[in-house]
Amino acid sequence: MSLISAQSLSVRLDGRDVLNNVDFAIEAGEIVTIVGPNGSGKSTFVRALVGAVALHRGEVRRRAGLKIGYVPQRLEIDPTLPITVSRFLNLPVRRDAGVIRDTLARVGLDDISARQMTALSGGQFQRVLLARALLVGPDLLILDEATQGLDQPGVAAFYVLIESVRRALGCAILMVSHDLHVVMSASDRVICINGHICCEGAPTAVSAAPEYRALFGLGTQGALALYQHEHDHDHGPDCGHDHAG
Repeated sequence: MSLISAQSLSVRLDGRDVLNNVDFAIEAGEIVTIVGPNGSGKSTFVRALVGAVALHRGEVRRRAGLKIGYVPQRLEIDPTLPITVSRFLNLPVRRDAGVIRDTLARVGLDDISARQMTALSGGQFQRVLLARALLVGPDLLILDEATQGLDQPGVAAFYVLIESVRRALGCAILMVSHDLHVVMSASDRVICINGHICCEGAPTAVSAAPEYRALFGLGTQGALALYQHEHDHDHGPDCGHDHAG
């Protein structure tokens, strides 16, 4: 069965329908990217999948024993709180020091265990969050706009790291992202959400969908459409997976 699936998933927050009738499934080893405008329900969707948000209607099914690693959009740590990287990674379950060292090395952070969390750069902080997610040995790694606040080189480096993690561990990856120009070429499937699923499929298929272009156009947020244009001569448009929500 799928690692995780949703049928007719609907969420209501503060009396407002945030998501309506979303059907979704992700398979082992797959990379799926969720895109959509601000306020479209992307983060609510992934939080509903992991059980952090109550459903108004529908259901979510998880494969028995499924292990999920979750990298949040942001995590605030009180700057007056003294907590080292090692201590942070030992919460809430104490881990073997060697495992922590190896996991930090996997995300490109050698000899950083004794550093204070508040002394880390933005890129280092996100890599520590990724390391924490990897410590569970995830079957599914969920990244909720994990590159927010990073500069462009930092964003690119982070996604190269994610691809190396996927190759090494074989886990599925579900990403929520605004970094369309970076993530599209690495995604097996793209899902465009705006309160419901507007369109989904391979990157080239989604870029050709009128629902996507209505949301993102061809301006600075139209990177996926640009991706389509650059790849038309190789693949041609493929809208077979698109559907209106």
